[in-house]
Amino acid sequence: MSKRYGIGAAMIAALVASSMPASDAREKLRERLRERMAERMGAEQGPKAPGSETISYGSDPLQVLDIWRAKNATGPAPLIVYVHGGGWKRGSKDNATGRFKPVHYPEQGYAFASINYRLVPAATVEQQAADVASAVRTLIDRAGSLGIDRRRIALMGHSAGAHLVALVGTDERYLKGAGLSFADIAGVIPNDGAAYDVPAQMKDGPPIMQATYKQAFGTDPARQQALSPTAHAAAPNAREFLLLYVQRPDGVRQAKALGDALVAGGSRVEHGSFAGEGLKGHAEINRSLGDPAYPATATVDAWLKRVFGR
Repeated sequence: MSKRYGIGAAMIAALVASSMPASDAREKLRERLRERMAERMGAEQGPKAPGSETISYGSDPLQVLDIWRAKNATGPAPLIVYVHGGGWKRGSKDNATGRFKPVHYPEQGYAFASINYRLVPAATVEQQAADVASAVRTLIDRAGSLGIDRRRIALMGHSAGAHLVALVGTDERYLKGAGLSFADIAGVIPNDGAAYDVPAQMKDGPPIMQATYKQAFGTDPARQQALSPTAHAAAPNAREFLLLYVQRPDGVRQAKALGDALVAGGSRVEHGSFAGEGLKGHAEINRSLGDPAYPATATVDAWLKRVFGR
């Protein structure tokens, strides 16, 4: 396995021979394995679909987005804003969007945007959520020239991106920081996230992810709670949610708890549960979304049609 993901014998030997404690060496090796696996899965997404326009929404080089305009639109088109995953510290719009989404959604009559955002540890998760809101603000400001209907905008995110769109959809301060509100978001699609309740995930989530969570959310319980969409869901939220997930126990558990909290907070919630386990299933639900042959695509299409009123 180590050879398959680019971790050579020399590195393993170096870690074993190093002066660091055995537990630290094992964690370092696991981290490198996770990085190689993420890079490999990113490479499987394929080249970026043609026809996009790249727009800056801030001064940082990572504050950029790609947008594909709706096909055959007869008026302002609904907009989907996609937020990539990568453990809050890696990934990009170029390797995590997938080859189907930028083709399928414009063909359905929707504009589709995929954003980059600043990454941990150079930026905080709070700044990442603010980046999502700022990207939406920039697209709304250019709605006329881009052919976007600013009244019909949905957020979609995978993995860490699922957490970020759920956070923006439940804690209004990020939208307010960009001069927006929940009224500007028609709906939110968190796709196979597992950190909607951060303290619970840091307590009960997979051991292999704990270093990633600690880096993203720190050790302060108050901050962990503040970055938990489930903790904000009792207050007003975006009005519509579609929670997608494969059969990862922590992801299912977290999504159902978030859904219950959102319903109690007054949002309308639908669930989409699909086959797939572990990292392979987690990657597949992102990679294949938008492929008409993939079951989750029809679920998302029906939800978008209802939410956008088409």
